[in-house]
Amino acid sequence: MSSSTHSASLSPAPSTAAAAPSTRGQLNGILFVALFAAAVTRIAAVPAIAGLGLSPLIVGIVAGMIYGNALRDGMPESWAAGVNFSARKLLRIAVAFFGLRVSIQEIAQVGLPGLAESVLIVVSTLVIGTWAGMKLMKLDRDTALLTAAGSAICGAAAVLAFESTLQSKPHKSAMAVGSVVLFGTLSMFLYPVLFKAGWLHLDTVGAGLFFGGTIHEVAQVVGAASNVSPEATHIATIVKMTRVMLLVPVLLAVGMWVNRTPRGKSYGAASDDGQTAHTPRKLAIPWFALGFLACVGVNSLHVLPEVATQSVNTLDTFALTMAMTALGIETRLSQIRQAGPRALTTGLILYVWLIVGGLGITWAVQRLLG
Repeated sequence: MSSSTHSASLSPAPSTAAAAPSTRGQLNGILFVALFAAAVTRIAAVPAIAGLGLSPLIVGIVAGMIYGNALRDGMPESWAAGVNFSARKLLRIAVAFFGLRVSIQEIAQVGLPGLAESVLIVVSTLVIGTWAGMKLMKLDRDTALLTAAGSAICGAAAVLAFESTLQSKPHKSAMAVGSVVLFGTLSMFLYPVLFKAGWLHLDTVGAGLFFGGTIHEVAQVVGAASNVSPEATHIATIVKMTRVMLLVPVLLAVGMWVNRTPRGKSYGAASDDGQTAHTPRKLAIPWFALGFLACVGVNSLHVLPEVATQSVNTLDTFALTMAMTALGIETRLSQIRQAGPRALTTGLILYVWLIVGGLGITWAVQRLLG
């Protein structure tokens, strides 16, 4: 009796002892990702890499994937919780603060043409990308949506936001980001050549609308438009930020659609998530999207000093880089091989649409609303 009482009194000790290493391991994992992201940020600042329009986010997921597949065994298992925290919770916070880069006043500068360009490009690209990915390429729903989102809205940042809402696996985000890297970088060099050759038949304003409406990453938009003129760069950047602003309503709409649509084999897509094809998931309210909207409001009211806004944006870019690096560490190349060519082909279909369809939309917007 006494011995059992004595052993019962000692029973909480192992769980307490286990909790401390677990918390310490998570903190070590977060610190490891932060140090990794700091190195990535320095690498991304190298002129040769910065000149390609590769943001720290993109460099982060590539470096993370290299580490995760080649050297992952060297990382203590207890650090995995910290890596997962960076790829999930930190990601949501960082996406919310991304709203400080957008203001309603800037969007108003391009007026109805800029808004119409952005809405038409985003909606059409999401619909075409999701349909082509699932119906033609037989991708699972999440991979198709992530690839479409990266092309339609704001590159890697949109992939991160959708990844959080869909709660999808890291390798799916990696495939979507790969599409952003390839075709966004190609746009940065191809678009100025096409414009200067006179093949686009656009004036400076039209070039700004087209570049900002169809190129994937913000850095790539600036890199491409700067080869045209300062005015085109200004218009292209604002149109791009208008697309970023559309992240909120699109996430809410996708969240509702995801709640009604089975995750598995809808539209002929193959399921690889281990879930039944007939069980709709509970709607995950993207609170970070509402936080994004709140940050847009704060930025539009000019409540914060410009120096403070710039500092927060710098920290936010670093947090997004941490999230991307963590996603890369969690990604396995063996999983990418299964759908990689099909995901890349979906990105190519979207790229052709962005050039041809985007050019048609730009011409129509300029003639009807310009």
